[in-house]
Amino acid sequence: MPGVNAPAPNAPPDLIADIAAALGRPVGAADRVAVAVSGGADSVALLALAADALPGQVTALTVDHRLRAGSAAEAAAVAAQCAQRGIPHETLVRDGPAFTANIQAQARAARYALLADWCANHGHNLLLTAHHADDQAETLLMRLNRASASDGLAGIRACRPLGRGVTLVRPLLARRKADLAAIASGWQTADDPSNRDPRHDRTYARALLAQTPALDVTALAQSAAHLAADADALAWAADLAWQSRVRPDGDALLVDAAGLPQAITNRVLARAIRELSGRQPRGSDVARLAQRIGAGKSSTLAGVGARGGSIWRLFVTRAPQSGSKTPAKPPGFGAE
Repeated sequence: MPGVNAPAPNAPPDLIADIAAALGRPVGAADRVAVAVSGGADSVALLALAADALPGQVTALTVDHRLRAGSAAEAAAVAAQCAQRGIPHETLVRDGPAFTANIQAQARAARYALLADWCANHGHNLLLTAHHADDQAETLLMRLNRASASDGLAGIRACRPLGRGVTLVRPLLARRKADLAAIASGWQTADDPSNRDPRHDRTYARALLAQTPALDVTALAQSAAHLAADADALAWAADLAWQSRVRPDGDALLVDAAGLPQAITNRVLARAIRELSGRQPRGSDVARLAQRIGAGKSSTLAGVGARGGSIWRLFVTRAPQSGSKTPAKPPGFGAE
């Protein structure tokens, strides 16, 4: 399509270059960009940068979870400021039962679902969020404290597909929070009190970084980026192993892990569990499972049983989650 990969006219190079680096392709005039804007300084700064860099291509989206009394007023304030600047804006309101447990995780999942649906339904192929280097450093510390494996230590990914032609992009992962606050100085911004709630792990990680000058936020964020590149390489190798080392046996999967590096074995096991149960296990749990069945012991994880031996056998021990399927024949295998 003509113009899809043509640079947007009169665009400052910095944000566009960051988006392109995350996407792995140039940003074009045909791209339609949505920016998730909570009203906080980080997201407002991203909107200001995007509106300057991609005039006429940007829509601001604010999600109101109705979790706090002031959320509607904050969304209205974002809408009013966008109207003053000629930036299209939509407020997306979540309807449904109240979150009862793990509120932050449930709210995050609901937020991305609302944002992705709006983008898909309104022809916006890129969704930008304002995660930055400080967020990345906090995430790395949190994951280290949970004994996460390489995928977890890769932290916040710069880019991932959301489905239906929508790609999530985080172009500010190399930028510091303080720099973004300066960019947002001409806007009215909101302060979410949940960011200081001591019940959340992230609050402790943020306090540790603030109190420990020896911890270099930029260096930690760069380490997460290096780990993400390593994780991608491991994923590529694990895909090859899956094709040659895994085969179905009825409703079970047989895994030949002999001689595989431990990191590849763990990834193959994690994928087998995901295929069988529809659940994504934690890397540290998969590593423990691999040790047990590698020693010839039987074990279970996420509703999947595993038996050791020369060939490992994985099978469902309870009903899979809704939407999961009987394992399909892995690519690379002929008819049984």
